[in-house]
Amino acid sequence: MKPKVFKNEAEYEAALAYAYTLMDAEPGSQEEEDLDLFTMLIEQYEQEHYPIAPPDPVDAILFRMDQEGLTRKDLAAYIGSQSKVSEVLNRKRPLSLSMIRNLHEGLGIPADVLLQQPGRALAHSAHDYRRYPFVELLKRGYFPNWDGGLQRAKEYAEELLNNLFAPLGEFIPQAVYCRRTRDEIDSFALAAWQARVLFLAQEHDLPPYDPHALNETFFRKVVRASYFSTGPGLVPELLYEAGISFVVLPHLPKTYLDGACFLSPAGRPVIGMTLRYDRLDNFWFTLAHELAHVHLHLHDRSVAFFDDIDHAPCSDDDPREAEANAFARNLLIPDQVWRTEGRALMEARQERDVIAFAQRNEISPAIVAGRLRWEKNDFTIYSDLVGNRMVRDLLSTAEHQAE
Repeated sequence: MKPKVFKNEAEYEAALAYAYTLMDAEPGSQEEEDLDLFTMLIEQYEQEHYPIAPPDPVDAILFRMDQEGLTRKDLAAYIGSQSKVSEVLNRKRPLSLSMIRNLHEGLGIPADVLLQQPGRALAHSAHDYRRYPFVELLKRGYFPNWDGGLQRAKEYAEELLNNLFAPLGEFIPQAVYCRRTRDEIDSFALAAWQARVLFLAQEHDLPPYDPHALNETFFRKVVRASYFSTGPGLVPELLYEAGISFVVLPHLPKTYLDGACFLSPAGRPVIGMTLRYDRLDNFWFTLAHELAHVHLHLHDRSVAFFDDIDHAPCSDDDPREAEANAFARNLLIPDQVWRTEGRALMEARQERDVIAFAQRNEISPAIVAGRLRWEKNDFTIYSDLVGNRMVRDLLSTAEHQAE
């Protein structure tokens, strides 16, 4: 029989029978060499088709306890309280990563046995839940399918945070901030928000993204949508058709976030908005600002843009933010139009003039009112035109209609 890689069970059985005939081969003979070769091929086939499952973690713990003469009381140092030890050994509580790490480091039980993943090494903890607004994340559903309480969530925090950050993959882009406030940003909360946005974006079944689709026609469609009373509700579909994910997720404390954009691991642009200020003028300018980043700056996964842009213009320390602001202003109201009609509008004080300008240019009056408030640095005027508390309802209505 010629040695070869076995393709099926019949060839494997035939090799077993042939190897059996070589068991009495003389040392140094050709038969002994054939036996060694067939033994290797047989083992290779068995490893692939009949893998041996790793020992049960609880059995491994009990075995080590017997070896070391340990009692259940002794295990509390590695697992926690006596009640947790009892639950683990009675298979009523799964081992957490922190327990696995303690048992591996303290008792020398192989990590892959405790993890039930042959060959896997135990990585260092990547996330300390105490750095994150963990209670807020739990309350807001950042850990899908978790039905335990807060205390139990803290015990399995490493697993929960690993799952939360899984959509980010191994690569973390450099954050570029557009900031109006000078308060310190909670970067851990911001990272958690981004990870959750990416998770929600994965649920979208979209066509491939084509950067060339972001042309004048596309941008005009987006701005034209503002003219309709249901405008914000039209945005998700317009972006989806261009292959851009659009996610609304409330901001977390100390993130000071209106909108953001970044690429998913698959290279798809994702625009996230918080509706921190539920106003039409803020919605349309934030959207235009993020689209500017996608169009002008989002060429690879090396950066992620996080923007705080309500009222006063954000800090333009990064030139890309100045470019995005300029692009957004021109997109919503073309510079030429503003130069020819804006001066008269700046001097007008009547809402009807703002509405007439918006109608002539087929845009939302909220966009015009927001521009005037910014130009005049007076955010008390035209309050009835900026669309307070309207965006969230319009987006919710559109989502329910789509369902």
